Amino acid sequence: MDDEGLHGAKGREVAPHSARVRSAWLRGDFADSTRERTATLNQLLLASVAFVLGVLVTTGRFTGDEALFFTGVVIIVLLTGATFVIPWNHLAYGWVAVVPAIDIVAITLMQVAAPRTAMGLLWIFPTTWLAGGFGLLGLFAVIVAIAGITSVLTVLSAEQVTYTTLLLPLVLVAVAATSHLNARRSDAQRTLLAKQAQLLRRVLERTRRQEQVVTEVLDAVDFGITRIDADGRVAVTNEAHARLQQATGSEGGDEVSAFRDDGVTPLPADELPLERALRGEAFDGQVVWFGADPGARQALSVSARRLLDPDGGDGGAVVISRDITTELNALKARDELVASVSHELRTPLTSILGYLDLAIEDPGIPDHVRANLDIAERNAERLLRIVADILAASSSSSSSIEASMTPQDVDVTEVVRAAGDALLPRASTRAITIDTSGLEAASAWADPMRLRQVVDNLISNAISYNRDGGTIFLGTTTDGISTWILVRDTGIGISEADRARLFQRFYKAGADRRTGTGLGLAITRDIVRAHGGEIGLHSSPGVGSTFIVKLPATAAREEAP
Repeated sequence: MDDEGLHGAKGREVAPHSARVRSAWLRGDFADSTRERTATLNQLLLASVAFVLGVLVTTGRFTGDEALFFTGVVIIVLLTGATFVIPWNHLAYGWVAVVPAIDIVAITLMQVAAPRTAMGLLWIFPTTWLAGGFGLLGLFAVIVAIAGITSVLTVLSAEQVTYTTLLLPLVLVAVAATSHLNARRSDAQRTLLAKQAQLLRRVLERTRRQEQVVTEVLDAVDFGITRIDADGRVAVTNEAHARLQQATGSEGGDEVSAFRDDGVTPLPADELPLERALRGEAFDGQVVWFGADPGARQALSVSARRLLDPDGGDGGAVVISRDITTELNALKARDELVASVSHELRTPLTSILGYLDLAIEDPGIPDHVRANLDIAERNAERLLRIVADILAASSSSSSSIEASMTPQDVDVTEVVRAAGDALLPRASTRAITIDTSGLEAASAWADPMRLRQVVDNLISNAISYNRDGGTIFLGTTTDGISTWILVRDTGIGISEADRARLFQRFYKAGADRRTGTGLGLAITRDIVRAHGGEIGLHSSPGVGSTFIVKLPATAAREEAP
């Protein structure tokens, strides 16, 4: 139920509810024990008081008409017995009013039997019953009955009307009116509570349906989902999570063999994904290998996201785990195949280059043949560089790059300038300008050959993805601690989707997937990180791209913890 319905229940439906309920009772729609219980309890209370009065009259001195008095008492007692026998729930609701009406007559007989007593106070019982249980009609009947009885008794007593004579009727009318108002208020409260209960039932039913749908969806996915409360209790898990636990041997409480993403280095217990999530950490794509047997280990990629409660506090976390064993094994097999093929290609390529050099240096070779051999040599050297890149990218760790580095104090400005000059002929074929006005004196602690490879890759990409007639800006600067190299182009830019995967091996950005192996940037980043530096990218589609390389300026920077 919406807010309008709830407000409508408060404003429109509460007031006429009593009349509708009584109308439904008159039609016999409600067959509960309310009428029988009400008639019995009200009549028992009046009969108890009448019985006590009868005992007092019998044992004491009574100056009135005892026969008439006990007639009223007997009527009340007999009527009380009738309330136990008559099935009020199967009769129209109006028939219940006969009981208080007869009580009024019986009490009137008792009052007539002893006019100077306070027997009239017993009228409170039937009048409150009529006024409270039968609405305005009952209140009106009470007022008429009290006024008529009082008038008759006053005339019969032939006494002067006094304040005492008027006080009892006024009190009875006031009590009846109060009972009527209380009954109306109770009806309104019952109506509101009934509607709220109905609203809660609907909300509960809707919540159960939503919970069932969520459970079915969670059980249908093939990755594990675990919901952890703020106090560390596991609130929700799906079937895939249980399958992954069983597959990795972590469904029990025993210690589990876990390894880092290399599958060899043991993972400390406090770095397990679940432990990190319980400590309040949020992380993405932590790769963990599970299993003591190296040949049967399974890899899971685990991510954790923190949740907030409605008050903005810590609401726990959601841990998502995915089995990536097949993917990692496929990548490893691919790298091994590429490395094997590339290694086998290096030997014949080296031999081809050697014989081409010998042929080119032969003075008896005609010029047109030497020109053809130069073209063959350049392409063979390019093919050898591609093979070398593939071998470097297929390495399972960056240790091969680090082992091949010999860092020293390098003039970064000269390295960048030399790379720009070497690639200027290639840029000139497309009327691309290489601007070196941003080069400032800067040095870095790096391997000069590896650094030249980094700059060559960045400028080569800037030429490939630039527009004809565009510009490439080269810049260097340093603050004595770090040194920065900037390569900015005015090309087509890189989309957000491509930026997320740009440094992955074998990935080539752009819709046309221009020529290349997709290894240049991946190798570039590995070389920069092996120097203790980092590479950043800023790009806007249609505007251009900017690559910034940060390197340590001195050896102390590299050796600092």
